Amino acid sequence: MDAGGFWKLVDHPVAATPDLEQRRVWLSGRLALLPAGEIADFAALLDAQRRRVDTWAHWQAATLICSGLCGMDSFFYFQAWLVGQGRAAFEAVAASPDALADVAAVRRLAALNDWSDADWPDWEALYRVPDDAYAAVFGGELEDLLESRGQVRAWDVSPGGEDVEMEDPADIARRIPRLWALFGKSA
Repeated sequence: MDAGGFWKLVDHPVAATPDLEQRRVWLSGRLALLPAGEIADFAALLDAQRRRVDTWAHWQAATLICSGLCGMDSFFYFQAWLVGQGRAAFEAVAASPDALADVAAVRRLAALNDWSDADWPDWEALYRVPDDAYAAVFGGELEDLLESRGQVRAWDVSPGGEDVEMEDPADIARRIPRLWALFGKSA
């Protein structure tokens, strides 16, 4: 599987439903139809895509959206959620964290006064989808197959890029002005 195949799988349920559990079930079922190597490819590509938004600037944006409640685990789940928004949204945000202001789900969050647990921009379960599909069809651990191929997934964040001031309103407003306009009032 290449990046195009990966995004084709991710994009299909995005167009079908906003419900993350329904997307997870669909993806898991689709991956279970593939050979073991393609499931491993999906897992490796998911990790590679997530790492593209593993920057201090993206973490700053996630922290602003989440009203300061974005620790390491939360940022990891936010990155998976961002992949789950589909290729077009992901590519725009990978290029510029301020493009989150154009993501429909983010604009919806900005309009809410109070979020339910289901509203939070995180999708922890996405990272388990290839593991679940592999285990259901082939038994065993996907990690073993990945290791045999010399691939190791990162299960935490390791941000790179330019340092940011996570809690400095002036730095936030300068770096991500459109997001600041949406969420700055609650920061």
